[in-house]
Amino acid sequence: MADTLPFPDDLIELQQRLHQARAEHTALCRTLPWSVEPLPGWPGTAHPHTGEVTGGREPSPGYTPEQAAEETRLWDLVRELSIEVSTHPYWATLPKDDKLVKARMELKRHPKAQPDAAGAGDALAA
Repeated sequence: MADTLPFPDDLIELQQRLHQARAEHTALCRTLPWSVEPLPGWPGTAHPHTGEVTGGREPSPGYTPEQAAEETRLWDLVRELSIEVSTHPYWATLPKDDKLVKARMELKRHPKAQPDAAGAGDALAA
């Protein structure tokens, strides 16, 4: 990619860690019950012609304390990394116009900033 801006290495690493944290948070949330607190479910609605039942929910047991703590930890990490990326001093070196927005979008797609780039799992452990 010849047009790639020369992003600072620490900014690329922060973006990579942010991508990884978001991916971990999303993966965790897919395994959690639909409600944080225990809630009763509700029945679905039967289609008048086919009888197929759609909608409705099974009761939710709510999150366990461990699940709630892990979800909070990952969400806090996503928020902290988002702030670090968006307030990085590098952005002050760019003009405040559409080029800044394009540069931010380019960083998100930068090959070295992807969560599957070498060492991405190690970056979160730091």
